[in-house]
Amino acid sequence: MSDSVDVSKGLPPNPEKATLEGKNKFLGFWVFLGGETIMFATFFGTFLGLRDGTAGGPSASELFSLPLVFIMTMLLLTSSLTSVLAMYSMKKNNFKNMMILTAVTVLLGFAFLGFEIYEFYEYVHHGGLGFTTSAFGSSFYSLVGLHGAHVTFGLFWFITLMIRYSRTGITLTNAPKFYLASLYWHFIDVVWVFIFTVVYLMAIGGA
Repeated sequence: MSDSVDVSKGLPPNPEKATLEGKNKFLGFWVFLGGETIMFATFFGTFLGLRDGTAGGPSASELFSLPLVFIMTMLLLTSSLTSVLAMYSMKKNNFKNMMILTAVTVLLGFAFLGFEIYEFYEYVHHGGLGFTTSAFGSSFYSLVGLHGAHVTFGLFWFITLMIRYSRTGITLTNAPKFYLASLYWHFIDVVWVFIFTVVYLMAIGGA
């Protein structure tokens, strides 16, 4: 069966999966996410095992500020929504709207990172929790910092695609790339929901 696609009448309904190359990208991406999931699960398990090891330093309930973390969560969830809308625009072959919504996603992501950097600064300089202060500090910064690194990677992935394809419009070549970047962004949003619940809510709730 031929994998060629006739684009003379416009893009197909699902351009991200219209070619064999696009389908292969999806397969490889799901394998990649499997590895990422295992890695984050390991860091979550480590944090849960070490969160009570404060070594006389500050504990989670003494440090965490729910309003700040809630703002960060809303920023990231909103960015996930704008990414969904961007992919909807892509399927409608509305390149301009896709790029605008992707840019909004990037801005929201940078806002999230800004708050996270501020959070770490406060914990280190005013809360007295450094990376080597305690087992709790090490496991907390490792888990949340790992997520922040993934957010940073996702942002530069979006930016690279926007610059690389700023003049090409939506094609069968770049559609899978934008779509996979969006899926990656949803993945790190889901990870943050788990962090918000396991790291922050459980600590503030005394669990």
